[in-house]
Amino acid sequence: MSEALIVDDSKVMREMVIACLRAQPGIAFTQAASGLEALERLSLKPFDVVVLDLNMPDIGGYEVIEFIRGQDKLRTLPILVVTTRGDETSRARALAAGASRFMTKPFQPEALLAEVRELLEGASGTAA
Repeated sequence: MSEALIVDDSKVMREMVIACLRAQPGIAFTQAASGLEALERLSLKPFDVVVLDLNMPDIGGYEVIEFIRGQDKLRTLPILVVTTRGDETSRARALAAGASRFMTKPFQPEALLAEVRELLEGASGTAA
């Protein structure tokens, strides 16, 4: 069973992401409504992928990425950024901070599912 952490301050958006990913069997979902909550969840249990918004009221997505990449046990955790920020500067900054992939909202459900599948397949091929 793969564990996915879905981080977005919008409950509707978290539920939309989960609805898209339910097509992939064997994924359990944990939700976080803020960057701070995401950091708390990451400290409590391991995850196989993080789907992360950049725009959040407390700790932003860039800071969450930097935190994850700064932790030895989380350094290789796949991170898919899903955000309304479609400009090249935001994309470049997220990828430079350590995001694995970058996708803008609105997204196609099939595209989101394909990205997460690829990230999970890549992660399962690495040593733990």
